[in-house]
Amino acid sequence: MSRYTITVTGTVTGQVRSDPDAVIGYDPPLRTYFLQAFPHEETDEPGLWLGTHDRAFKTLEDLCRAAISHGYDFMPLPPKLAAKLVDDKAAASRCPVRDTSSAKC
Repeated sequence: MSRYTITVTGTVTGQVRSDPDAVIGYDPPLRTYFLQAFPHEETDEPGLWLGTHDRAFKTLEDLCRAAISHGYDFMPLPPKLAAKLVDDKAAASRCPVRDTSSAKC
């Protein structure tokens, strides 16, 4: 699973706020991009957590649209980071699904 720190902004509560420690990445077992931001003060669970089910977001654009629909934004991503995320997905998709007894991809 890849994990990169980015800044997410949001206006859900009527005021603009940002999370400079948000995380974006690619989750190979779920075959989806994900975004986590705004940890809850008591539970540390993310207030924003997208990409929690199989093939939820096949592209970064899909993830961005979902974030915007919830009142958040993380674009534009730096080009190098966007390329890393796409490469992470490509590398994961080259690895076939296998049983747990197999040691190699």
